[in-house]
Amino acid sequence: MSIESTLKKEGINVIGKLNTLEINKIASNISEKICKSFPEHNINQSQLFISIARLNMFVAEMPNDMAMAKYFYKNNSIYFSKNINFNDLHTLALHECLHFIQELKDKRGKLLRFGLYNAEKNTGMALNEASVQLMASYANKAKIDTVKYYNMDFSTKSPDYYPIQTALLRQLIHFTGTYPLFHSTLYSNDIFKNTFIEVSNEKAFYQIEDNLDLIMHYENKLSEASFELSNYSGAKTSINNIKKINEKIEALKNIILEKTLKTQNIILTNCFNKQFEHIKNFEDIKQFQSDLYNYKNILITAENYNFYNQYYINMMNKLEEKRAFFTKYGEFSSFGQLNTELSTIKENTYGFIFFKKLFLKLKLLLEDYLRAKDF
Repeated sequence: MSIESTLKKEGINVIGKLNTLEINKIASNISEKICKSFPEHNINQSQLFISIARLNMFVAEMPNDMAMAKYFYKNNSIYFSKNINFNDLHTLALHECLHFIQELKDKRGKLLRFGLYNAEKNTGMALNEASVQLMASYANKAKIDTVKYYNMDFSTKSPDYYPIQTALLRQLIHFTGTYPLFHSTLYSNDIFKNTFIEVSNEKAFYQIEDNLDLIMHYENKLSEASFELSNYSGAKTSINNIKKINEKIEALKNIILEKTLKTQNIILTNCFNKQFEHIKNFEDIKQFQSDLYNYKNILITAENYNFYNQYYINMMNKLEEKRAFFTKYGEFSSFGQLNTELSTIKENTYGFIFFKKLFLKLKLLLEDYLRAKDF
């Protein structure tokens, strides 16, 4: 299928092309912002400017359910909606240029990955879009804003584009930091995935990845239903049809709310459970308690949502049990110190054998005790 046919199929009708001066201004602005905002990722500003300046950029008629801009990898072009506020042009262009940077193709030009999106498996689309948008928000020095969507209240750096996804992503990077996320977004690798699996588990990662894609899918369905309803405005149609569409809209909102909170719960439980397993001393207990308490500041909340409160109470009880155990038997750090001291004793001595056995028994006792608890 030709480029023209593909664009037409997607509802993109080109109106005109941006001139070289406009494209160079965009390239200069974006290359400077990206390199200054993410210096740790070693991007060459002059090379990035040259690459972006070579892109084709067009103003076009875009379908109502599409974003205001789209990067098309097959011809290395960016299409901006004719309805765009051109004061926001550089902001939208930054998101699309990040897509250009992250694309990974094989020798035949077949798309393999877009950062966190695996084109061959068609997974991670929403995760990648959220990460790209978060990077764009960082580069544009966006401030955190509190918003309300689908009866949920939360904070995000991107209130207008992928707000739910970026809010959930903010929870993910609470445990991983931004470096693995942004590095995988730029260079299309698995550093972020592997890092998150390390602080949670593999099953949790894939559940979150799938749920983010589902949330985006239902948001698209909601957009279509809302557009359909707007077409009935002022038109002669049955009240029953309008009622059905409104019911569909409400049902989709409820699904989005349910999927979002479920995803949040997966992040919360799997990451903090893993962190709990690594508590070795009283200082770790104090840090865990503070971390879990402050986590409420990045939660997505909704009416009757009390999962976090219940989880918090449960984990505080478990911390008390750990505190009591450390008081009675000593901290893990003490065991570690004992183990280090043992290494200085000749292994064939009676003292070494005795203390080594004692250390192992104490360690096994604690592991059995913790294993018996219902995490």
